[in-house]
Amino acid sequence: MSTFRAPKGTYDLIPPDSAKYLAVREAIATPLRNSGYGYIETPGFENVELFARGVGESTDIVTKEMYAFETKGGDRLALRPEGTASVLRAALEANLHKAGNLPVKLWYSGSYYRYERPQKGRYRHFSQVGAEAIGAEDPALDAELIILADQAYRSLGLRNFRILLNSLGDKECRPVYRAVLQDFLRGLDLDEETLRRAEINPLRVLDDKREDVQKQLGGAPLLRDYLCDACKAYHEEVRDLITAAGVSFEDDPKLVRGLDYYTRTTFEFVHDGLGSQSAVGGGGRYDGLSEMIGGPALPSVGWALGVDRTVLALEAEGVELEIPSSTSVFAVPLGEEARRMLFGVVTELRRAGVAADFSYGAKGLKGAMKNANRSGARFTVVAGERDLAEGVVQLKDMESGEQTAVAADAIVSELRSRLG
Repeated sequence: MSTFRAPKGTYDLIPPDSAKYLAVREAIATPLRNSGYGYIETPGFENVELFARGVGESTDIVTKEMYAFETKGGDRLALRPEGTASVLRAALEANLHKAGNLPVKLWYSGSYYRYERPQKGRYRHFSQVGAEAIGAEDPALDAELIILADQAYRSLGLRNFRILLNSLGDKECRPVYRAVLQDFLRGLDLDEETLRRAEINPLRVLDDKREDVQKQLGGAPLLRDYLCDACKAYHEEVRDLITAAGVSFEDDPKLVRGLDYYTRTTFEFVHDGLGSQSAVGGGGRYDGLSEMIGGPALPSVGWALGVDRTVLALEAEGVELEIPSSTSVFAVPLGEEARRMLFGVVTELRRAGVAADFSYGAKGLKGAMKNANRSGARFTVVAGERDLAEGVVQLKDMESGEQTAVAADAIVSELRSRLG
């Protein structure tokens, strides 16, 4: 056994389970690619200030959970705890907002890092697929992203998830609500750290998961009662568009996302089969984030869906993904001459786009056929000295068990024909 183990709160993706994660990523990405979103990939670490400004100085992510370090050159960097700030930074740096029509529509997939207490569904290293629509203020964009996430989940076979929806207002109406909420929070029996947070960003207190805090928040004022007419109209349009698309959602006036940059539309995807870590994804509109990190005014909206938690949700519902075998043809040589010939066949099959594997090592027929079975291949090609002398190979259908002799120089075309 190795001396080393994966760090606490992390996990390794290994076959065959890793195929589920790849299938989930692909299912989430497919509707995005079909809707004009281009792929973007950013570094795994960024300047600390990018997250401090964008995510928020008062958030747990920045104050407690971010992996920050100083390089040998004196730069203060952090492993990325979320994707939106990095994607917006990259889009601004590349001037994508100046290159053509807005919005700039981007999707991404990657690993993120937060120093948290490890538990099922909450890891220190986790995987997300995200989407951002940068540079347009349009209720249809908000609705589009919610609908695409719903489409992705349903394509995987998930049914028992819920979409929670709320509006957090904007720079016109939120300050009024903020002052009212602060007055309310000052009258509660809260610890010093929570009271300090209430002075910086009182909406963050509403997101506190501690039971003793939540009990006191029962009579908290609701932001929906303080929305300006523009925000009310915007939110109603989002709701109408989602409803017209046949997507079910629940209005949740207490929904607050854990990042400071959200404005107006905010939403969360939850699955009740996951226990305390019920959120499988979420997002919202962040109209002021570009200016927070030094860019121009670029109203934007986006979401991130957790790959890890989506896999857990599938398991909770008992959904088995149909994952095709990674191997279609398995070659079993018997003897050195057959080994050279079949290795050439496998190479030719791969070049023709057929997934093929080979029995490596000095295995006998019995051991090699066990490997063929384990590979999940539809067909096995076997050749020995007698077969080569006759100019044929044996082609075995692993589903029916039928075995036929095929001319050696025709085996590639025969397999391509049978595999379609």
